[in-house]
Amino acid sequence: MVRQVAVIGAGASGLVATKCCLDEGLEPTCFERSEDIGGLWRFADNADCGRVSVYRSVISNTSKEMSCFSDFPCPEDFPSFLPHSLFLEYFRMYARHFQLLRHIRFKTTVISVRKRPDFATSGQWEVITETEGIQESHVFDAVMVCAGKFQQPHLPLASFPGIETRFRGQYFHSLEYKDAAAFQGKRVLVVGMGNTGCDIAVDMSHVAAKVFLSGRSSKWVFSRVANHGFPWDMHNTTRFNHFLEWLLPSAIMKRIKIWKVNSWFNHEIYGLASAKRYFPVGFWGLNDLPFCMLSGTIVLKSNVKEFTETSAVFEDGTTEENIDVVVFATGYNFSFSFLEESICNPLKNNRTLYKCVFPPQLERPTLAVIGLIGLTGSVMVGAEIQARWVTGVFAGGRGTAGIGEVLGREDSNLPEKQNSKLNFISYTSEIASCAGVKPSMLRLLLTDPRLALAVFFGPCTSYQYRLMGRGQWSGARAAILTQWQRVLKPLRTRVLEDSATSYSWHWLGLLALPTVLVAGFLLSKCPRLGWAPQAGLLF
Repeated sequence: MVRQVAVIGAGASGLVATKCCLDEGLEPTCFERSEDIGGLWRFADNADCGRVSVYRSVISNTSKEMSCFSDFPCPEDFPSFLPHSLFLEYFRMYARHFQLLRHIRFKTTVISVRKRPDFATSGQWEVITETEGIQESHVFDAVMVCAGKFQQPHLPLASFPGIETRFRGQYFHSLEYKDAAAFQGKRVLVVGMGNTGCDIAVDMSHVAAKVFLSGRSSKWVFSRVANHGFPWDMHNTTRFNHFLEWLLPSAIMKRIKIWKVNSWFNHEIYGLASAKRYFPVGFWGLNDLPFCMLSGTIVLKSNVKEFTETSAVFEDGTTEENIDVVVFATGYNFSFSFLEESICNPLKNNRTLYKCVFPPQLERPTLAVIGLIGLTGSVMVGAEIQARWVTGVFAGGRGTAGIGEVLGREDSNLPEKQNSKLNFISYTSEIASCAGVKPSMLRLLLTDPRLALAVFFGPCTSYQYRLMGRGQWSGARAAILTQWQRVLKPLRTRVLEDSATSYSWHWLGLLALPTVLVAGFLLSKCPRLGWAPQAGLLF
């Protein structure tokens, strides 16, 4: 029987893992190498602080309602998209409310996590930590690794001839970037068109003389502000939309998605992506990028071929002279150096993990990795549903039999990836099913039609996984029915006297009630459709 659990890291995943342990009656000890909670969301002015942190201008890509933990909504006066300071404040409020700080040991680094000699029968781990130069050995019944995937910067200098031997300017990894002030009047090249690369390019464009953005892949960009001014993820990430994606042929869905993103601006004209290429290759919320390109402060370039003393030569044969700074936004390497090699190597590709959580080669399922996933929605929500399932398994409850059936072999029953990310609704519903907390649409329709409509047609917020099952929260229903009010509240700082808000969509939802019934009937009668019904798209 698992009692004592080691939680490694006190960022978003570590905090929710600690809280879930307490919910299940376990005894967590959270080890955090820095002096405070928050992980990468705790901003640091310099890159020499020994940890990865966000840069000064960072604002979340997912909205507060789609990112918050399932039994602790963000304050209604918080804006929909949070800067790092408010995200950190939310974590502090969460930790205080659930009294998590007493379970965290700060300034304590985990040196190693090793199986005990009797692991095959006990499932226990020996954890060695270091605090102020003093090492200490502990024995834990289970371990939850919540250290995140942003550990070791990936800097492939060998792929860019001349950068180390000829180039005279400054170059560094995006990890070291903190703000744009130091680049006033510079000509900057940003290598990498991921979310970080584009974000840094936009930030620098406000002060730099010119910013060049180089990448080899296509980039599909959408606005974080959707129809009628609502957050994009609340508008698009719904069970109804997800049902349509499952129901309609992929070719039709591809055309619909391309039409939607190109309705904002034509990506082919801007050189970002072509509709003839496979969709989506990259898909990010970047409101300012197209305007920066229109105004000429950002210039898009192909992949870098080589560097000379002061210039960059690109694969299309063009050259940009007088480059002062090169920023490599080239991602991070996997690095959990405290784990045994036999465990660490398979983790480098988390598709080998059972449900992206449990290493299948272990004799006992007492080590879990939380938050090491890429989702089309908030990773925080994904980490929480993982932690709820894992702690239930540790406590000897739900999911244990399912784990035993797959130990020793890889998991092939996962939803398909989109642009290297798992579908948010598919994945969270699947893990919720394992945890026994997946909402039943049929039951909601019969007992609470208003709530059922909000769950099916409204945003798929984390509160839905607190409606029923173990860990049910009495405030979940109210949180779902008032989620749009919390979006509107921070905007109501200047109310026009003659304005009137229409809520006619509620009536449209009532008219669409037959759609929910038809969807449930189709899914319940289609076992041949593979993982979808089991994953819990709807029921």
